[in-house]
Amino acid sequence: MDANLRFWRAEGQSFFQRFLLWVDVLDPLLLFKSADEIRRARLLLQNGGKTLSEPIQNDQTKQAFLLSLSSVHPDTDKIIPVLFRPPAFLPISLPLVIVSSLQLQAKQTFFCQFVFHAYTTGFTLLNGNATAKAEEYLVQQKQIFYGLGAISYAACIGALPLVFMNRYTLKSSLTQLVVNKLLPAPLLGLMSAFTAAVVRSPEFENGIEVMDRNGKVVGVSQKAGEKAVKETALSRAVLFGTAFFLPAVLTYCVGRAKFAKTPRALASVRMFMITSVLAGMLPVSFSMFPQCGEIKRADLEPEIQSSTEETELFYNRGI
Repeated sequence: MDANLRFWRAEGQSFFQRFLLWVDVLDPLLLFKSADEIRRARLLLQNGGKTLSEPIQNDQTKQAFLLSLSSVHPDTDKIIPVLFRPPAFLPISLPLVIVSSLQLQAKQTFFCQFVFHAYTTGFTLLNGNATAKAEEYLVQQKQIFYGLGAISYAACIGALPLVFMNRYTLKSSLTQLVVNKLLPAPLLGLMSAFTAAVVRSPEFENGIEVMDRNGKVVGVSQKAGEKAVKETALSRAVLFGTAFFLPAVLTYCVGRAKFAKTPRALASVRMFMITSVLAGMLPVSFSMFPQCGEIKRADLEPEIQSSTEETELFYNRGI
């Protein structure tokens, strides 16, 4: 079992533990570490031979784990491109969320949502489970093909309400309330979950590797892949649905209470609220489910059940 997964399994048992770890892992300063520093950290962890049966006390070891968790894919042992590492997710996605929340024309909305979903889908692809295999084609090529279709579809759905409103000249206050205030949050949440599920669909079509508690690969399971993708898609829906919904509600309350006197002040309040909610919800959404996922042997395929006596097996859920 990779050092990253061993660490999550040992020190990420509860939601609160995972939340505190993600707060450290998402530190943007980790993006400035060089490839040599990352490789040295991995070498330290691999040579340390630590079982992680007890909490880490050594600060050097802890920092090495944080750098490894933020920069290295546990399935491939490769360094993740810097723009798609977990610490880069907030700095890059935040301006995209802010721009997507603006009340723009349909074409502008389509473009903004296309860029937003392109980045989040790329992040999901590069941080997903990389153990899915197939003989007829390269899995990653299929994921890219599926991802492009999902991105285009999600951007169209995001802009569709504005297209209908403009085409049929639906300018009533109720229509504008629904299109500009109520629909964006559930649409963005659902489409974020949709793109995550589509780009990672080979995981539940072909299965992902499941391991025993010693890290030995027992088999390849479609049911484990389905569980991993469902959990990741749900966490995306919660993250971006909340990041759109809460700021809209709070900004509306601020406007009604006349705390912000000018449209510019209200826009500043809205940007601050989006930043605060997204920054707070990011570690929450990443912590909703264990990174080293667990699945009961009874829930797996018969061939895997017959090949091990372990009651629980483990897999990389991905991000």
